[in-house]
This record gives sequence, structure tokens and C-alpha cells, in this order.
Amino acid sequence: MDAARKIIHWPLFNPVGVTVLYGSMTIHGGLAFYALYQRRRLKMRFGAAVQLMFGLSLPLLLIDHMLGTRAAFSFLDTQVNYIYVLLAQWRFDPLIGIRQILVLSAAWVHGCIGMYYWLRLKPGYKQCEPFLLVVAVLIPVLSLAGFMRGSRDALVLASDPAWLAAFQTKIQWPDAAEIESLHRIESWFFVVFCSMLTGVLALRWVRTFWEKRRGVVELTYDDGRTIRHPPGGAILDLSRAAGIPHASVCGGRGRCSTCRVRVTRGAENLPPPDASEQKVLARVKAGPQVRLACQARPRSGAIDIIRLLPPTADAKDGFSQPDYIRGKELDVTVLFADIRAFTELSEDKLPYDVVFMLNRYFECVGAAITESGGYLDKFIGDGVMAIFGIYDGPEAGSRAAVRAARNMFERLEGLNRLMQSDLESPIRIGVGLHHGPAIVGQMGYGDAIGITAIGDTVNTASRLESMTKDFKAQLVISGSVAKAAKLDLSAFGQRDADIRGRTGVITVHAIVDALELKKGELEP
Repeated sequence: MDAARKIIHWPLFNPVGVTVLYGSMTIHGGLAFYALYQRRRLKMRFGAAVQLMFGLSLPLLLIDHMLGTRAAFSFLDTQVNYIYVLLAQWRFDPLIGIRQILVLSAAWVHGCIGMYYWLRLKPGYKQCEPFLLVVAVLIPVLSLAGFMRGSRDALVLASDPAWLAAFQTKIQWPDAAEIESLHRIESWFFVVFCSMLTGVLALRWVRTFWEKRRGVVELTYDDGRTIRHPPGGAILDLSRAAGIPHASVCGGRGRCSTCRVRVTRGAENLPPPDASEQKVLARVKAGPQVRLACQARPRSGAIDIIRLLPPTADAKDGFSQPDYIRGKELDVTVLFADIRAFTELSEDKLPYDVVFMLNRYFECVGAAITESGGYLDKFIGDGVMAIFGIYDGPEAGSRAAVRAARNMFERLEGLNRLMQSDLESPIRIGVGLHHGPAIVGQMGYGDAIGITAIGDTVNTASRLESMTKDFKAQLVISGSVAKAAKLDLSAFGQRDADIRGRTGVITVHAIVDALELKKGELEP
């Protein structure tokens, strides 16, 4: 330990090192007090509360160690080494040893929480998370193991009175008067630190009293709720003060962008975004009138906002996302599939058997869709909806949709063979495909939010799926799909279909056996 200490302390025991070490500690502590002052509410998430409490406790836990080592070395000429530290902690005052374990644990947890809040907003964090967790656990555990082993060895040496007396003389162990002076400094530090903490809390109260005299901010939300609050806080602070749920993964530090809002009225009552806010908004390709709720601080007056993410948003929602996430009209191909005579297929089965059968079916068709490059939108009862062409354009999307439909029937044959002893009759499905414009975007609420498509193209695809019963066909493909995919389906004939709720007729191809589609012609 002492051999390593000489290497570790070398960059610190010089004017530059001392300035960097104690300067950074002072700045970090000052920023902690400032962050506490800036908070509009002391109610916070568990992780943030633990980080704040551990951070504020560190100076109080660490001051005794700093005085007994750095101050004793600088002012009392004590030749500080690890044996001196370990004996002071465990032979002469075991409470100091316990405090040292607490300060190591508190500092490590405090730092790990801060690193987690920073790194989880990085795109590659999830892949590194298991490794980082192992490191975060092993380092303090191994450190404490070495600390306790060294303490035991030091106590064995100190059990010899002659050795202990010679050691104390050699390193100039502080006498009783010097130790008492260090304790007085420690007491004064406690008083000053607690006074500063009390002063910060008092300033928060003074700020609130002063802001109430500067007017009122009237904030109206997209759900119709309106709150009135003195100016000074950010929109996120006002939401939290009123108990209105508002997403904020980074805790209001202006990093994650999940708190962003669209200002529909009263933008003139907000100061313009600074460079750091503009950088985050540019990263997520935010549209006009979008602001970060944690950075936009209303002056006064009326402001109307729309929260762009649900309160349940997580870190991935803060990454840059494609344009269609916010809503965009795209030319897509929509696939609908449904099990034929599902009631007859399931009426004599136990609930467990029905769930098992459906899950195997969903696995079968879901794999066919995703492997072909489609987006699996939703499962609706025993039906499936998928969207193609979101990522790769109309032609590739249409061809992928037809390929996925064929693969669904191919996989279904294998599933029926596998479950033939459990089924009175094989599972049969009908599939409808239609291509055209649709509004694509992230829609829903809470945990049920996801990318979906709406519009006439979706409705038509659903109607074509129903028509498979009338045409006694496995697959009905609209002419627009064949045209977009540049596929020649004339061998299957064509007919005009009257779609309920739609003016005019459309050309469709009814394919009795989807496996008659030539697999090679459907490859990208």
C-alpha cells in the first residue's frame, strides 16, 4: 500500500496538484450548493435524492481524514503513511475507521449515480451496462478488502508496545494538544458547513418571496389544465410544483431532451434558447416552437404548451429520431392478416392451450414480417398489422411485403405440421396488402405508445384481408402493390373490388395459394 501511495501521491504533492485537487473539490461543492438553490422543489427521484444526500455528507465525513493526513503533514510535520492512517482509525479511534468506510461508499455511490445519469443518454450505453456494473461493484469491494487486510496487519505490528513507541517517534505522531487543535478545526468546519447549507435553504425562501412580487406566469397544458405561478422557475419546475407529470430523464439538466414541449402561444414570454439548449434541440431535430421545459424560464404572462413525450419516456427517447416519429406522410405498404374460423378453432380448448397456440402463431408470422424488413405494428386479437416501406422506400417496401406474406404461409405450413396432434384442423389465415400514402408517426399513450400508420391505405388493407373469404383466396394484393413492387401478377388474374367506405373500385389480385408466388422474383 505504501509503495503504491508514493506513486499515487506524486502528482498531488506539488503546487499544481494541490491546486487542482482542492480547487476541484471546492468548485464541485459550490456547484452542489448552487444546484440545491436552483431546485424549485426538494421532492425528487430516489436516485437523485441519494446522490444529493451522499454528496452533501462527503465533506462532513471526509474532514477528519483530511485534517489527520494533509493538515498533520503540512502543519505538524507528521510523516503520514498508511500504517499511521490505519492505526489512527482502528487502534486509537475505531469510529474514524467506520467513517472512512462510509465516506468511501458514499463517494463511490455518489459518483456512480452521476456517471449513470450522464452515460445512459449515450446511444451505446446499453451494450456497455453489464461490464460497467461489474466494474462498479468490484472496485469498492476489492478496495475495502485491501483496506481491511492492511488494517489487520497494522494492528498486529502495533500489538508490540516497543515497536509502536518507536514508530510514533519516527513519524512524529501528533501529541494530545495537537490532536485537540485538529478537533477544534473539525468542529468549526461543521459549524461553517451547516451554516452555508442553512443559508442556501434560506435564500430559496427569500427568492420565492421576491418572485411573488414580479407578476404571475399562466401556463396552460395540452389537456386543458392551467396553473398560475410566480416567474423564475423553468416550465419543468412549474409542472412539478403543480404535480403535473412531465418527462425528464436527466432530471432537468438540459441533456436528454425528453421534457421538450411545443409552445403554441406566448413564445414572446420566454427568453430565446441559449447555445446549450439549441445544441440539444438540434440533436433531436426538434421542429419550430419546440423548447426544453427544463431550460425555458417564463418571464410572466400566458403561455400554452403541448408536452411532446409522455411522462413515461425513457433515455432512448432523448436520442435523435427519424422525421416520421413526429408524424409524416409516407408511401407505405400495409399488411393485415387474420386467422380464419378462430372461434371454431379455439372454442373447445383450455385458455392455456389457446394462449400457447396464439403465441406460436404470432412468433411464426412476426418472424416472417421482421425478417423481410417490415415493421410489426400491432397484434389485434388474432390479427396482425405490419407496415413496409418506412425505412427503405415504396418499391423495396412493397416487394418486402409480398415476400413477407409468402413467407408467412410457408412458416404456417411448418407450424401446422408441428401442432397437428394438438389441432383438430390446421390454422388458416387470410392476408391483405395495399400500397398508398399514410400518416406514419409515434402515437399512443403511456406504455402503449409506438409507431403506427393511419389513413385510407390502412383501412383498404384491412378490407382486402376480409375479402380473402369472399374470393376463397389466401392472399389479396391490390394493383398498387404490384405496380410499386414492379411485379407481374397477371398469371393470377385481376378483378375489380368495391371497398366499403371508399369511392370507386380498385384492381386486386386474389391468390388462392400464396406459395405459388415465385420466391426468387420477390428477393430484393
